[in-house]
Amino acid sequence: MNPIRAEDIKGLMFINPEGLYDPRPNAYSHLAVYPAGWRVILPAGQGGETADGALADDFATQLRQALKNTETVLAAADAKMSDVAKFNLLVVDHSKEKFTAIREEFARVWGDTKPPWTLIPVPALALEGMLVEIDVIAVVPH
Repeated sequence: MNPIRAEDIKGLMFINPEGLYDPRPNAYSHLAVYPAGWRVILPAGQGGETADGALADDFATQLRQALKNTETVLAAADAKMSDVAKFNLLVVDHSKEKFTAIREEFARVWGDTKPPWTLIPVPALALEGMLVEIDVIAVVPH
């Protein structure tokens, strides 16, 4: 599988204002700002299921698949992972081990320039065995 990796961001700015702690070690930025007139893309949340609906038993595999699914849904709107301006990450039974996997995957995808995101621990998600869901907002120039 080819690893996805966000490309350079042109026009979309991620900012970490002075007076707030440095969020970069935790794989995010505090703020995203995009220029007026850009197109906003609002896909449904993407889980870790494969095209045939199968879910792996482990969190890291589901997270990687959820990121791949997010890349696929964004591509349908001519967008990329680098166009993600903000997202929510829903995690069943969040733990330190899962957060380590999250930081590793986000470094693989976004490198040093990570969008703002919110981690939301949840007791369950829509499908039996689903451990993660990614809900993104992406923006692209017209």
